[in-house]
Amino acid sequence: MDSILSFGSLARRITRVFVSASLVGAIAVAGMATASAQETVGSVFGKAPAGYSVAVRSNATGTGRTVKVDASGRYSARQLPAGTYTVTLKQSEQPIAKHLNVPVIVGRGVQVDFNCSDIRCSEVANAQ
Repeated sequence: MDSILSFGSLARRITRVFVSASLVGAIAVAGMATASAQETVGSVFGKAPAGYSVAVRSNATGTGRTVKVDASGRYSARQLPAGTYTVTLKQSEQPIAKHLNVPVIVGRGVQVDFNCSDIRCSEVANAQ
């Protein structure tokens, strides 16, 4: 009969402890990888004149989206892949002002405001 202190009994208990710890560790690592893999985008938001639109375009790929400025003068372009963007204020599809090289960082939002008192919203900017 095996005693509690026998070599075989001790080896089996140690093996079970290591197997259990390894399993718990593997599950924890898998959970962390899943959580961090979900967050791969950022956003651009800010203030602009109500009724205008804001185009957010990737400098690297040219892809992006155009969003409307709401009645309270706010806009938000979400789910943008990380990278550098050009953010353009538009009125009737005509560019009014641009912010160049805006960095979009994973998991963060960057604020880009357009203030008509600073940029003369009544004049159309040169399209670049």
